[in-house]
Amino acid sequence: MRAVIEKVKNCTLYSEGKKYSQIQNGLLVLFGVHETDTIEMTHHFAQKIIKLRIFRDENGKMNNDILKENGQIMLVSNFTLYGRTKNTNRPDFTHSAKPEIAEQIYLKLKEELSKYVKTVSGVFRTHMDIELTAVGPGTFLIEEYSNPNILIN
Repeated sequence: MRAVIEKVKNCTLYSEGKKYSQIQNGLLVLFGVHETDTIEMTHHFAQKIIKLRIFRDENGKMNNDILKENGQIMLVSNFTLYGRTKNTNRPDFTHSAKPEIAEQIYLKLKEELSKYVKTVSGVFRTHMDIELTAVGPGTFLIEEYSNPNILIN
C-alpha cells in the first residue's frame, strides 16, 4: 500500500464532471494498492494515517495528528502510484492490484478511517478532477508492504 498525503485547507472532488465530495481542513490521501497487498493490512495503514503528526502545534512544530486538528480526510483511489518508470518513459502498472481486489481494500481502508475521522471519497474507476488549496507545502509519502523483504520501485 502506498499513499501520497497532502495537507489541505479545502478540497473538492468532481467525478465525471459532477461535484461528488468536499472537505475542509484535513488531508487529501491518494491511495494505491500493490498486487501483493491484503485487506488485513488496512487497519495498520489507517492507524498510520490517523497518527501521522504533520499538523503544527501551538509552538509551530509538527506534533499534532488529524484527530487533534479535528480535520477531515478525502480518500482517493489511485492505481498510478504503482506505475514503474525504471528504464522507461511510459509507466508500467503491472504491479498495481487488479481493480476487483483494489476496490475491496480501498473500501476497507475508508471504513477503517471513518471510525475515527470524517472520511469522504472519490468514485472508484472513474475520471476525477480534484481542486485543492494545499497547506505548507505538506506532502508526505507512506508505504506498507505485505512482505517487508520485497523492495518495490
